[in-house]
Parts: sequence; structure tokens; C-alpha cells
Amino acid sequence: MKHLSHFIDGHTAISLSQRFGDIFDPNTGAVQARVVLGTPDDLQVAVASAVTAQKAWAATNPQRRARVIFEFKRLLEVHMDELAHMLSQEHGKVISDSKGDIQRGLEVVEFACGIPHLLKGEHTQGAGPGIDVFSMRQALGVVAGITPFNFPAMIPMWMFAPALACGNAFILKPSERDPSVPLRLAELLIEAGLPAGVLNVVQGDKEMVDAILDHPDIKAVSFVGSSDIAQYVYGRGAANGKRVQCMGGAKNHGIVLPDADLDQTVADIMGAAYGSAGERCMALPVVVPVGDKTADALREKLVAAAQGLRVGVSTDAEAHYGPVVSAAHKARIESYIQMGVDEGADLVLDGRGFSLQGHENGFFLAPTLFDRVTAGMKSYQDEIFGPVLQMVRAQSFEAALSLPSRHPYGNGVAIFTRNGDAARSFADQVEVGMVGINVPIPVPVAYHSFGGWKRSGFGDLNQYGMDGVRFYTRVKTVTQRWPQGGAVSDQSFIIPTMA
Repeated sequence: MKHLSHFIDGHTAISLSQRFGDIFDPNTGAVQARVVLGTPDDLQVAVASAVTAQKAWAATNPQRRARVIFEFKRLLEVHMDELAHMLSQEHGKVISDSKGDIQRGLEVVEFACGIPHLLKGEHTQGAGPGIDVFSMRQALGVVAGITPFNFPAMIPMWMFAPALACGNAFILKPSERDPSVPLRLAELLIEAGLPAGVLNVVQGDKEMVDAILDHPDIKAVSFVGSSDIAQYVYGRGAANGKRVQCMGGAKNHGIVLPDADLDQTVADIMGAAYGSAGERCMALPVVVPVGDKTADALREKLVAAAQGLRVGVSTDAEAHYGPVVSAAHKARIESYIQMGVDEGADLVLDGRGFSLQGHENGFFLAPTLFDRVTAGMKSYQDEIFGPVLQMVRAQSFEAALSLPSRHPYGNGVAIFTRNGDAARSFADQVEVGMVGINVPIPVPVAYHSFGGWKRSGFGDLNQYGMDGVRFYTRVKTVTQRWPQGGAVSDQSFIIPTMA
């Protein structure tokens, strides 16, 4: 059986830890590999390597760093099929979805190739008598990323691409459920020319997370995962004087106005709600039709479309989605389905009990659809993170607007309408960080930034885009004056001014 370990100083590193985690094949339910669960001593080795390598990397001019990132981009394209199959084997998402995972990360890599321009500071000549002022962005040093199981390629690249381009060394702690792709990305970075030690991968669970949060040489931590853990990471990291950004959970809503194109809306909702088995923080698990006439028509179309979805193994090219990541997660989703029933919601389609011939032990769930869900239900308040779609009926635009605005999460939201005025008003008023107008999964392009509000995001700066550059750098501002003609200025005991 394959055993996975750390990647430190440019090669696989052996851990003395005696703890291991199982890596399952979600299609069969069988254990396919084991991963070491590292110790603080393992982290110390990785950080020491990163500290040593970072100074020379930061001193490398931005254009040369960009060349390494650009070569990494080329290698990602060359190895796309290999990475996608590796990702699907451990996560369970279908191959096309795995390629999308890699592609969205690659787009941030492309953005990071422009780092020479992105790092330019500001300059003012003649701010005072013979005085010039300029600013520069400098790398923080050693930074870290803690990433979730659902996007084992995209989210690590969202973090380390801008961090490395800015001149930092990076410690990556991927999910112990699917660590193979992050390890392969590290190998490809070395092949692209990244010096050994500039990116290290450490494996582990909470013990490793706490070690990262407590290590004095790690200056910043980026995290993506559930909201409770995001809040914990943010609090502990900030208490230790680190810069921290934490992206949490979500309960994204899709508002459907009476004038929406229902056929297109249903097609969009199918992919947004059930794609990747709903294991996306930007999935759309709640649909809010306005008016009972709209709701009844939408329900009929949703049922027909959901019943036509194909659930299959991750290598099935005809499958719309594959299994969820683990037996424990499948059981959790099933418990929420039962919770919805117990709370009085109308279970229209029940995805429990689905079995795929030849893969009876796989972690599969068919599409589930609830109607007449209410805002007071716990199954509505919580993030389910599976192929479960809940319909909450609203009787007015204002009522529909209030649902995502009042929800504890505020990651993404979408509105489906032909009315530009309604869409503009909705985008302006809704209390959510990312808004789609006839776009069901409004993940911003790489040169903007990704981030939610409320319990979906902790910290002041978002992922990637210019916020990523800002997060992984600090500004130094220089005020300079050169003596002219040997003249000596009078000593002043007041605070300097430019008057």
C-alpha cells in the first residue's frame, strides 16, 4: 500500500511520527493509501528549510521569480490529465470537474506571472523641500496555507502562487483526505526551477495545524475550511501575532424572480447544487422562488432535471457527479436529510439508499430535493455540503432578499431575472460577499478576489487578486532627503511636516 509523507527541502521527507491517516477511494470505499500525520518536530524541519531558502528567493528579482511561475504554469498544462486522474481517485469528483479544479488554480498562477507589475510601489517627488517619498512591497518571510479536501489543487494554488511570486517561502498543510495532488504540485514547482525549501508540504491533522499557528517564524496563515475551524484558526493565529485570512463555510442562495428563464435557471441550478456532489463552498444548496406560481413551476422542472442526473464513478465520462469524499461525510449528509424530514420540510427526492452496481461500498448519494423549507429550520441554517437542494418559498422580492442577508453565512448568492433594475437593486442591498446575476456560481476571476462576509470570512483581505498580493507583503514607506551644497538645516524639535 502506498504511504505518503512530507515534501521538505525539495524531496520526500521521512517522519518519525507513528500516527497515520487512511486515504480512501470514494468510488469503492476501500483504503488505497496511508498518509503520515506529522508532528511539531516535522514542522520545525520544514520551517528551518524555508527560512534558509527564503532570503535568496526574496532577493531574486521579480521578473526571474515570474519566470519560475510561468514555467510551473506550462507544466500544469502538460500534466493536466495526470493531475486530474490523481485528484479524482482520492476526492471522487468526476474527471471533468477535477480539470476545472486545476484550471481555476492555474488562472491564479497566470495572474501571479504578472508580479513585477503588481509589486510596484508609489513615488512622490518633491513632497517637501528636497524631499521624496516612495513605498515598496516586501515579502513577509515564511508563510503557511491550510487547505481543505474539496479543492486539493485550486485552493493551494490560490495561496502559494501569489505568496511565492511575492518572494515568500511557503509551508502547505493540505487535507489528509487527498494529499497526493499537493505533493505532485510541489514536485512540479521544483521542476519549474523553484529552489528547494521555498515550498514545503507537511502532512497532518489538528496537531500540525496548531504547530503552524504557534510557530514564531511563520508570519502569516491562510485557511479555507469550515466556519468553526476558521474562527479557531483566526483567533489562535492572530493571538500569536500572525497575519491571518480564513475562509469559512457557506449556505449560498439562488433567488428566482417570476420573469426568470426557468429552463436556463434549472440548468444552472443543477450544476451549482449537485456538481461535485455539492462539496463546494460556492455550491448553491438553497433556491428561493418568488411567488407560489414560480415555485410550483420551478419545482416541476427541478424534479425532472434532477431525476435525469447520472451519478457514477469518478472516471465515468457520462456522470454528472461522483461519490462524496468519505463514509463519515456521507453519514453526516444523510443525517441532515433526516433532520429536514423531522423538521417538517417536504422531501421531494430522497438521495439516500442509492447504490451503484459494482461499487456498492462507494460513498454515493443521489440528488435530494426539499420543498417548503423555512428559515427557522436547522437544516437550512447549517451547511450540509452534499447533493442536497432546499427550496425556500418567498412571497416578495423583499422577503427573498432578506433570506441570504440574514443568514449567518455570507459567501455567495445568485439572482435569476431578466429585470436589470431588480438585479442592480439586489446586488447593491444583499449582505453577501460575492453576487452572481444569472451566474449560479459567482467565483470571481483571478484578477479580482474571492471572499465572503459574516461567518464565511475572517480577516480583512480576500484570496488571490490584489488582495492576495497585499496579504503576502508588507509596505515600507521611505522619506528621503539629500543635503544640497553642504548646507546644514536648523535642528527642529517638532514633528516633521512638509510645510
